[in-house]
Parts: sequence; C-alpha cells; structure tokens
Amino acid sequence: MRQSVAANRTSHIGHPGSSSNNAAAINKLLEKKKEYDAVSALERASAVFLSRIEGWARIARQWRTQEKSYVYTRPTLVHGQVLDQWPKMFQILSLFLSSQGHTVDEGDDPLETEGQVLVRIPIEDLQTASQ
Repeated sequence: MRQSVAANRTSHIGHPGSSSNNAAAINKLLEKKKEYDAVSALERASAVFLSRIEGWARIARQWRTQEKSYVYTRPTLVHGQVLDQWPKMFQILSLFLSSQGHTVDEGDDPLETEGQVLVRIPIEDLQTASQ
C-alpha cells in the first residue's frame, strides 16, 4: 500500500509568519466581497433605473401617438361641423330673402349654380328687426 504524502507535509497554520499572510488574505477577500456587493448593488440599481426610463419612454410614445391622432382628427371634426352647417345657413338665407319679399325658386339649388355669387346681408335691417 502506498504511504500518504500528507503526513510528510508541514502545516503553514502553526508558523508565526503565516498568521499575517492569513490575515492579509482574509482582508483581501473581504475587500473583494465588498467590491462584488457594490457592483451587484449598482447593477440592480441600473436595472431598476432602466425599467423606469423604459416605462417613461412607453408613456411618452403613447402620449405622442394620442397627440398626433388628436392633431389629425380635430381639423376633420371642425371641417365636418362647418359642412354640416351649410344647409342651415342656406335655410336662414332663404328665410331672410322671403321676409324681404324676394322669392326663391324651388328648382334653383344654390349649390348647383355655377360661378361666384356675392350675397349682401344688410346689417341695419337685422339690427332693427332684433330690437
């Protein structure tokens, strides 16, 4: 059977100079552990910060999309409201002309007439009628 080599080795623990080496190694190990903990904490904080920034960016993208849709839809709504009021405007003009004694032919559609037609609304008559 083979003899153990461990019996011939001398231990470094019992020597006077080895305790200072051991303490230095433990101090170095503790410093490295502190560095590792600090880097780990920094990595976790960076991950949290990144998730917050990504959340803000997502909210900003949604806001910009909503703002763009509002910018595009708002003029369309206003244009639709203006177009919706034209028949009412022609009805009001027709009532005004009939009150002034002018006749409006039913066959003449003001929308179908070609060219430009200037309409003068006498403000003085309207003001006296409203009083």
